[in-house]
Amino acid sequence: MDVSTADFRLAHVAGAIAEPARARMLCCLLDGHARTATELAAAADVAASTASAHLARLKAQRLIEMVAQGKHRYFRLAGPEVAAALEGLMVVAGVARSSFKPSTPSPLRAARTCYDHMAGTAGVTLHDRLHAEGWLVPSTADAQAYELTPGGERALEALGLDLQAARARRRRFACACLDWSERRPHLGGALAAALLQLSLQRGWVRQDLDSRALKLTPRALRDAPLLFGGVGAA
Repeated sequence: MDVSTADFRLAHVAGAIAEPARARMLCCLLDGHARTATELAAAADVAASTASAHLARLKAQRLIEMVAQGKHRYFRLAGPEVAAALEGLMVVAGVARSSFKPSTPSPLRAARTCYDHMAGTAGVTLHDRLHAEGWLVPSTADAQAYELTPGGERALEALGLDLQAARARRRRFACACLDWSERRPHLGGALAAALLQLSLQRGWVRQDLDSRALKLTPRALRDAPLLFGGVGAA
């Protein structure tokens, strides 16, 4: 049998989805947020060892992928085409998907530091807006990295960012960093660190003395609406 034929591949992918626990895991990931094996085991109501086997099967069929973030391992759908296929199957099944409800305390979820860059809703919004404005695009040389477009360089320099200094740092310039509370990427790397420092210097954000929480100020929305618009200010 030709294992490369479409019907053979379809049967294997369908078999991976067909098991109820695996189907629940996939449905849990449909909201675009990554989750740990423990969270997915709880969602599927199976033991950790059973969840591990299920996740290995889903990964083997390229339905999910694993993302390492520090010592933690998260799982997410392998891409938008997987989500589209699952959405279509759910329409046929006549069911609705549930929403992600994070347990992170509200101040930390809104905005906080992640090492030396911004995380939380504000960090994810910043990441998404840089892409939506066409200022940041995937790197052609590194699948995990981003590059600034000429328009992005001009816009960020106009805001006062020292791109030359950011590029001189011995680290990845810009990359995705999976957000702990939002379970979607925020911006990491030297560019993200420079943006946080600029935001602190300009008074766009204030940092709590006793925690990692950050607070966006009205000045952020006034001076840099394309970066912070849509995120509530303190």
